[in-house]
Amino acid sequence: MTPAFQRPSGEAQSSFFQNDSGRKAATRNWAVAYTDGGSRGNPGPSGYGVVILGEDGSVLGELSEFLGMRTNNVAEYSGLLAALEFALANGHPRLRVVSDSELMVKQIRGQYRVQSPDLRPLYEEAKRLIAKLEAFQIEHVLRGKNKKADELANQAMDRGMRRKPEGKAGLSGAPVAAEAPPVRPLRGIVKDGRINLLEGSIPEGTIVVVMPEKALGQRAGKS
Repeated sequence: MTPAFQRPSGEAQSSFFQNDSGRKAATRNWAVAYTDGGSRGNPGPSGYGVVILGEDGSVLGELSEFLGMRTNNVAEYSGLLAALEFALANGHPRLRVVSDSELMVKQIRGQYRVQSPDLRPLYEEAKRLIAKLEAFQIEHVLRGKNKKADELANQAMDRGMRRKPEGKAGLSGAPVAAEAPPVRPLRGIVKDGRINLLEGSIPEGTIVVVMPEKALGQRAGKS
């Protein structure tokens, strides 16, 4: 299941999908995308982060998006797709992707089969986009070497969970002001030491403050 792609010539062709230790990639006219995706709960609130660098190390773009309730692997693939779409839309025909997802890297390289029905369409879309590039490489690194993309992914999850991060990055890389979280009490009933909501829902991992309805009414009357 090796992805379809247009073969580059020379040194770039010889380095396609080789092991990281043996990679001798050509650096001329290559963009490098550091990608990461995560989920708090797996599945749970998820997001991805991507940093795209030019061959001189300059930042070409930073991408960060909340995905809703997804798995870690879906979030990782979403980051890869965002990097591929950015490269194609902004005239970067040679792309090297760096990810800390060993599963995704080995699936794209054809070393692992894609058996998950959730990942299959994302994998197929990645192959389709890769085929449009002049050259493509992907490599696995440990999470410690992918800190900026991890930070952007966590900012995306913070936004989706209505937490206020220190800063958020949009497509241009400029900070985006955090949205004010909506405040709306949800009614519930305590039974066997657990609170069962009577209406609405709360995302997994959300931190809440609980008080009796009578106390909430008294507090509202004083405001």
